[in-house]
Amino acid sequence: MKKEKRKGTIGLAEKLGFMSFSASTNIVFNFKSTFYKYFLTSVLLIDPIAVSNMALIGTVWDIVNDPLIGVWANNVHFKSGEKVRPWLLYMAVPFGVGMVLLFCDFGVSEKWDIILGLIMFFLYEIANTFRGIPYNGMGGLASSDDEDRKAINSFRSLGACIGSGIGAVAVPMIVRMFGGLKGHKVINSSDSAAVFKAAVFMGVLIIIGCLIHYFTTKERVKQVSEDDSDIGFVDTYRMLFKCKSWVRNMFYVMFYGVSTALMTSAITYYAAYVLNDSSLTTPILASYLLTSIVFSLITSKIDSLLGRKKTMALAAILMILGKIPFIMAPKSLLCIYLNAILSGMGITMTFIMFNVNRNNISDIVELQNGRRLDTMVSTGDNLAAKIAEAMVDKLFLVALASAGFNAALSEQGIVQNEATQNMICALLGWIPGLVAVGLLLVALTIDTKKEYDEAVAASAQKE
Repeated sequence: MKKEKRKGTIGLAEKLGFMSFSASTNIVFNFKSTFYKYFLTSVLLIDPIAVSNMALIGTVWDIVNDPLIGVWANNVHFKSGEKVRPWLLYMAVPFGVGMVLLFCDFGVSEKWDIILGLIMFFLYEIANTFRGIPYNGMGGLASSDDEDRKAINSFRSLGACIGSGIGAVAVPMIVRMFGGLKGHKVINSSDSAAVFKAAVFMGVLIIIGCLIHYFTTKERVKQVSEDDSDIGFVDTYRMLFKCKSWVRNMFYVMFYGVSTALMTSAITYYAAYVLNDSSLTTPILASYLLTSIVFSLITSKIDSLLGRKKTMALAAILMILGKIPFIMAPKSLLCIYLNAILSGMGITMTFIMFNVNRNNISDIVELQNGRRLDTMVSTGDNLAAKIAEAMVDKLFLVALASAGFNAALSEQGIVQNEATQNMICALLGWIPGLVAVGLLLVALTIDTKKEYDEAVAASAQKE
């Protein structure tokens, strides 16, 4: 691989640029993951089964549009010679607007709420696919040095924690700031205007984050080969599937996405319908996020001490350990805090590890094929994350419906039935515990260093 010419390491301003974009992106992810299902079922009062079907249709849409957009974007030639960074500029406003549209209450019937909701979701996901290109690709293109990449991903993780805090923890406070939650503790249909204003606030933040990242970062790593011809759909995926680490890291990202989405989604329902106080979402998620901040700072040191495979395994084990006391006492405040704290440790370490893996995978693909496919590696991982979120949406909403969940009961001051409360606890306990076991098994199969060394050796033999 061609090494870029640079003095010292990636500067602080550039790292902060990565952090700002990660923060803004995670504002959207956590705001949407935490409140979108809740908005549909408890604000618009759409039946949970209908919402789960909306999620299924959205997943099919992602499976179709992500690969097509990825291949097309990989063949786009910007005048600057860059492949990824310009998408930050072009997609900042569409992404922010797309997220705001998700939280529109059009005041129509349930049927039209579903139809309009799907249209808004399709538009949002197109923008989200393009957003994923620089989000997942720039870390590997800013530098070819592994230490730089670890530092970048540590700052991205810090940004993710900040974004998660704004996108999830602060939402009840923001809703109150815009006139919601008056005379009641659980966000409901009377708060639709306040939730929309909160979404606008988030959209503005995301646009700012995209622009900061665009103007503070550089795309330094260039393809060694001068061949810049278009690559077809079949050839693109032939190159990707040739890389074993790409396939395994996709599953790793998917298990991570399921774990994160379950945690952020279920906490809102747990606070509202098990603890009967939406405001408790804030301190529980705060413990999760504070732990995440600490581990954003120390994960690279853990990786240097243990090695990547052991670090990935440790992350999954911490997530498993967090579920055990909660499974034993699911309505204990102490156990939910332990669950949140250990999940914060494991999920943060996993985030940093799969991002460093991704950067190495782009290098491996280039060594194997002579072409860089950063855009496709990015959209592939983005699709894996979307599929994970959709799987959680379907599981979550079908599980609630089967347990007899009824949002209207809370508006009437009636507590949800015991089956619903138990199901919500399961979605925070033994179900993500099983997912963490899957994450551990996948982590033990990934060895990007070995595949990279093999690719270097094979490339040297060809020369």
